[in-house]
Amino acid sequence: MPRLPLIGVTACSKQIGPHPYHIVGDKYVRAVAVGAGGLPLVIPSLGELIDLPTLIDNLHGLLFTGSPSNVEPHHYSGPASEPGTLHDPARDQTTLPLLRLAIEAGVPVLGICRGFQEMNVAFGGTLHQKVHAVAGMMDHREPENEPLDVQYAPRHPLFIEPGGLLDSFGLPSEITVNSIHGQGVARLAPGLRVEARAPDGLVEAFSVSDAKSFALGVQWHPEWQVRSNPNYLAIFQAFGEACRKRAGQH
Repeated sequence: MPRLPLIGVTACSKQIGPHPYHIVGDKYVRAVAVGAGGLPLVIPSLGELIDLPTLIDNLHGLLFTGSPSNVEPHHYSGPASEPGTLHDPARDQTTLPLLRLAIEAGVPVLGICRGFQEMNVAFGGTLHQKVHAVAGMMDHREPENEPLDVQYAPRHPLFIEPGGLLDSFGLPSEITVNSIHGQGVARLAPGLRVEARAPDGLVEAFSVSDAKSFALGVQWHPEWQVRSNPNYLAIFQAFGEACRKRAGQH
């Protein structure tokens, strides 16, 4: 029986009481297990303390998760964030170099929400810090103080570009997705191919054009109840298949 692919899942750093922790949402590790068919391994945000080449050599895939925090704007030469904005510099120091090395090494990569934004920044793109404050853009944030099922409910249509990765998974040309983000792509990084857009034109998915393996970023949250949404599941299944292929080569 073939072994399960080992899929790294990036963690955030968080202070809980007097102690710092490395944490990851249950929905991400669960989606790796039930959607991608992999064995999730949480990657702590230890920055330079992690031997990234050794880590990459031992992984068959990497999922870059969403987070309440935002990438620090100095990484893309952006203006300082407003006071009170959540940041996680330890995560930035871990994920940005890890992304570049992993894709260069041919490790399958899926970035979600913050992970999608990290991919754009890692390759030289920039971010809108408040999409809703940009003229002509929708408010992509979730409704506050509502149950999770309401926050993660389908919110807007998404238009899939023909001939790309998402199209190859069998997704229709238009799907409906959830929307739980305040930031978004401003300038798309060189080497990234647009895979899907929101009705306001915001890039909501991209792939890495010259990647050796699966390398996809999505702004929405396909990990949410992944088994009950065929379009979300198709993304995780394709990711899992790429991870199994790498596992078979190692």
